[in-house]
Amino acid sequence: MRGEPVVSEDRLTKARKHGRRSWDGYVDLPMLICLSAILIFGLAMIYSTSSYRAMDLYGDDIYFFKRQTVYMLTAVLLMRGVSGMDHTFFFRYSKLILISSLLLQILVLVIGTASHGSSRWIYIGPIGFQPSEYAKLAITVYTAAQAAVKSRDLCRAGCLIKVMVFPVITIILIGVENLSTAIICFVIMFAILFVASPGIKHFVVIGICGIVGCVLFILFAGYRADRVRIWLDPEQYADGYQTVQSLYAVGSGGLFGVGYGKSVQKMGFIPESHNDMIFSVVCEELGMVGAIALIVLFIVFLYRLALIAMNADDRFGSLVSCGVMTHVAVQLLINMGVVTNTIPPTGVPMPFISYGGSSIIFILIEIGIVMSVARGRTVGTDVRDIP
Repeated sequence: MRGEPVVSEDRLTKARKHGRRSWDGYVDLPMLICLSAILIFGLAMIYSTSSYRAMDLYGDDIYFFKRQTVYMLTAVLLMRGVSGMDHTFFFRYSKLILISSLLLQILVLVIGTASHGSSRWIYIGPIGFQPSEYAKLAITVYTAAQAAVKSRDLCRAGCLIKVMVFPVITIILIGVENLSTAIICFVIMFAILFVASPGIKHFVVIGICGIVGCVLFILFAGYRADRVRIWLDPEQYADGYQTVQSLYAVGSGGLFGVGYGKSVQKMGFIPESHNDMIFSVVCEELGMVGAIALIVLFIVFLYRLALIAMNADDRFGSLVSCGVMTHVAVQLLINMGVVTNTIPPTGVPMPFISYGGSSIIFILIEIGIVMSVARGRTVGTDVRDIP
């Protein structure tokens, strides 16, 4: 029935009794504590991993640390602002958000600045950002909005295709220069639609199409096929140097590590150790104990995201929380997989930990949306009632 709440008042009341009081409304306090611990840990590791390179390049051992602190404070303020909004704002403007992301993906292919051989950055004066990071947010919001409204019809192939058209176009444009991010975006879209749909048979076809598309992107770009060869035997290729050094770092850490700030591999052996390969230095300096402690923090954080998704007041809130949870989980798994050579090498930052402004800003905006969902600002409403 139109206007019927998706979550009953009794269930919402129970959810609010589990420590979700903060600021001017409700928020999942355990999630906030885990996030704070991860962010502080990330800053500490960025200082440790970047100090040698920063001193060598800029004569200032806290150069990257200072920049990341500014990025993180900006991101936290944006997260705080978004969490104070009604999350249905993103539902209303989901189409505009995705269209803007699509246009940015086209723009970066035309005028983007190359980094590591790929055009991924757009600069406005001295300020640069990666549109692909914004695309993760855009695809999450748009897919969740469309799936929330059309959830009963997603079992029909025609409806499913209509929902997927614009996200898939965006993903293809991302994949031209950044296959790993395209894969993350595809998994986010897939997870949201899978959770929202009453049927599952169409998702077998979607999964196969995604795998075939990934293979085609690899075949049509020779350097991607080379990465598969490097993954299989990194010691036989010059480009496998980073992978080998990463494995040395992981192995030399042992159980308790060599000590914070005492990594050898960060001394120029692992290129940009404060970025995508930061987890290898975590393993080297803090050992298996430190790495497991970080992973446990992430597991608790993801568990709290899952609880918010299950207890959301409306379908959109539930699905967007599911998308954010998928984003964090998949990106974390890919990053750790690359560091340990479990999967072929690719450039994916560790969520909340790796150095980078675009990544931390957009992912914390996503967390802000989830916090808005957790606060239950739309009690007793359904997205079908939103004009």
